[in-house]
Amino acid sequence: MTGRIIVVGDIVTDVLAVYSGQLAAGSDTPAQVSLTAGGSAANTAAWLAASGTPVTLVGVVGDDAAGTDRLAELAAAGVDCAVRQVADAPTGTVVVLSHTGERTMLCDRGANARLSTGDLDRALAGAPDAVHLHLSGYALFDGDSRPAGRHALATARRAGLTTSVDAASAGPLRRVGGPAFLDWVRDADLLLANLDEAVALVGSADPVALSRHARHAIVKRGADGAGWASAGTEPVEVPAQPATVVDVTGAGDAFAAGLLTAWLGGAAPADALAAGARLGAEAVATAGARPPGPPGLWAGRSSGPEMQG
Repeated sequence: MTGRIIVVGDIVTDVLAVYSGQLAAGSDTPAQVSLTAGGSAANTAAWLAASGTPVTLVGVVGDDAAGTDRLAELAAAGVDCAVRQVADAPTGTVVVLSHTGERTMLCDRGANARLSTGDLDRALAGAPDAVHLHLSGYALFDGDSRPAGRHALATARRAGLTTSVDAASAGPLRRVGGPAFLDWVRDADLLLANLDEAVALVGSADPVALSRHARHAIVKRGADGAGWASAGTEPVEVPAQPATVVDVTGAGDAFAAGLLTAWLGGAAPADALAAGARLGAEAVATAGARPPGPPGLWAGRSSGPEMQG
């Protein structure tokens, strides 16, 4: 069994709207709308737990009903939560517009910005069996939580853990700047990015270019598969797994969980990529960002088949 993975980053409520056809700006567009559990780090932690990997999630939620619900869902799914609840900020919320293989997100990070170095220190002290730390890039985009994100990587390395970083989102990467982000994550063992994120970081979707900034670089290309590059070795490419795409929200988070579990278990790059692709294909085949579970585990109140407003 893979040793314990500590996952650091955001926990949110997703307001998910899956629609077809054209978005009618300034008017009404029929959609399937639901409240579901989300957050890049929380999603990855849930997929790891579903894969049987011991996982501790580090984050912050509000001292509100949403925060309590998100923690209860994660605990029920087998995730150990080193999560602090705060009274001065609400649990984060993301509005996700999902359409034919693309998703657009409107983000209110809320309490996630309260992530502190102390949160990381307490989590590491409480997980002596941890072998790896995975950081969602969202923690680095915000100046308030950035010190905690950088502290997480540095402290994990000093403790002898391997580390990985998910580049998270192209828009925020462009805002903070690729060179700055790469400086913050220097010496990470694994750097994961999708095609747009890789271009935002290094101006290229070639994992070889990205591998100059981490020991191993992984570029996810959706239906075009994924690539892995490490210094001094030939890059590896694998095809995507066949999938019926319903909603791509959380697919990259699921991919990260599959890849990490395989890599930490000793898998070669091609096998680790294939494991990530398998979970990614499973993720896109269902609405929402979390693995399938008991009915209602991740879903909140639904608006019904169509919501117009």
